[in-house]
Formats: sequence, C-alpha cells, structure tokens
Amino acid sequence: MTVPAWLVWTLTVAVIGGFVWAADAFGKRVPFRQKPLYNRILAVSFPVVLLIAWELLVNTGYLNGRWFPPPTRIAAALWDLIVSYDRFNETSLLGRPWLIPATWAEEGGKAAWGLITESHVLATLYRVAFGFLIGAVPGVLTGMAMGLNHTIRQMLDPIMSAIYVLPKIAIFPLMMLIFANPFGEGPKVAVIAITAYFLIAINTMAGVRGIEPVYLEAGRNFGAGRWQMLRHVIIPGALPIIFSGLRIALGSALIVIVAVEFIRAQQGVGYLVFYYWTVLAIDKMYASLFVVMVLGVGLTWLLQWLERRAMPWHR
Repeated sequence: MTVPAWLVWTLTVAVIGGFVWAADAFGKRVPFRQKPLYNRILAVSFPVVLLIAWELLVNTGYLNGRWFPPPTRIAAALWDLIVSYDRFNETSLLGRPWLIPATWAEEGGKAAWGLITESHVLATLYRVAFGFLIGAVPGVLTGMAMGLNHTIRQMLDPIMSAIYVLPKIAIFPLMMLIFANPFGEGPKVAVIAITAYFLIAINTMAGVRGIEPVYLEAGRNFGAGRWQMLRHVIIPGALPIIFSGLRIALGSALIVIVAVEFIRAQQGVGYLVFYYWTVLAIDKMYASLFVVMVLGVGLTWLLQWLERRAMPWHR
C-alpha cells in the first residue's frame, strides 16, 4: 500500500515541529551551567535530524533523488572531489597535500608548491582574503572620517549611497576593462575589495555616530586629547558595529566571488558549482555547495575569534 505523498510530507513536518517543541520544552529545564553544552548539542542535532529526514524521503521515493540526491551520495561525491585530480584543468579540490612530502623529496619545493596552487579552495580563499583586506582598511578609515567629520560625511554620503546599491557582480565587466589582464586575478580581487569597502565604511560610520554622548563627555572631562579620545573612547565604542560590518562584508565577499567564478574562472569553488551544474553531476554540485558553506562557517568563526580578542570586554 502506497502512502500518499501529502501524508508523508505532513508527518515529516509534524516530526520536525515536534522535535523543535520538545527541544524548547526540555531546554527550559536545563540548569544554567549546562546551557552552553545543551545549545551546542542542539546546533548539531537539528541539522542531523534534517539530514536523516532528507535521506529517508529520497530512499522512499517521496523526494526526487535526481535533483535532490541524498546526503550519503553527496558525502561520497565530496570524498571523490577531495581525492581526485582533474588532469584537463590540472586542479583538485584541496591541492593533494598528502603528496607534498614525497613530491618535495623527489622533485623539490617548486613541484610541491604546484600541488598547493592547484587547489580550488585555496584559489577562492586567496581572492576573498586579499580583496577583503584591500577593502577593509580604507573602509574603516573612510567610515571613521565620515563619522567624526560632518563635512566629509555630507560630501561622501551621496556618492556612497549611489554606488553602494549597484550589484557588485555588475561592476565586474568594468574591472575587466580597467585591468591590463582582464582574465587574471586583478578584476576578481577588485570586485571583492569594492564589495567589502562600502559595507565596512557604512557600518563604521554608523558605529562612530552611535557612540553614547556620555562616553565622549566623560573623556573630555578627564582631559583626553584628540588622539586619546580616538584610541580610548571612539574606537572601542565603535568596534562592535565595525565587527558587525566586517562579518556582513565577509559573507558578501564570499557570495560575490562564487558568482564571479561562475562566469570568469577556471579555478575556484564557484567554478566547481557551475561546472558540475553544466554537466548535470548534481551530487558533485551539492558537494561543491557544501564546501562553500564550510568556507562561510570557517571564515565567520575566524572573524568571531578575532572579535573576542579585540574586544575582551564584550563577551
């Protein structure tokens, strides 16, 4: 007897909803000291429940496995991406680091370095990191200037507002015209820098302008000079909003570079996603999307770690 699809999906939603309800009810009884552990368990267990439901729905035929391959197939495809080498493009997902010691001993450092540079992940990380740094430093400085100086803010605000709303992927053809090598790394890094710059500048300006006047008044009453006010009052007061801008800019940078790699790259995680879509290797496409998510989580965790080090008082 075949169970109707609507009933299966209704039961699936009910089971997931019941899990959420039970977790919420049980969480109210968890002792305060055990709350962090319970929160970590929830963060892991709920995705696992969703993956199990996905697997069961595909295996029972209630979800199309051609377009939504089960997690086990995606995991197998991810492993294949990790261990395989594309001889046509001379690339691999991680760069085959397990071959570096033997290659170094037999062929030298140049050949070992070639194993690293063939990595799709490192190509994407390089573009994001380099472009993010190029955009973040002037973005923070511009935002500081706009937040502290009314004249600068009035001069730059219309320009920032006009350019900020442009889709950054739409600027990429312009970058290709500006750079001498339109197919090199320069246009890709420049688009990331522009993406990060405006988000960070606007958030930094908002952070500086949002500082409580009482803190500024207290600094003046204690005789703080201009540089002392900047170092001990303005920068610490604006840091929470600045780091919020950095997180948004980093996520946007990853989104933009994946889109850029769709259209103009032979190496990078975005290229992998687009390539496996064109050849209808859907399981490997999902595996590539999973790599993008892992990069996003890892970069966000790194920025949160820096935030905790920069603002120990803000925990």
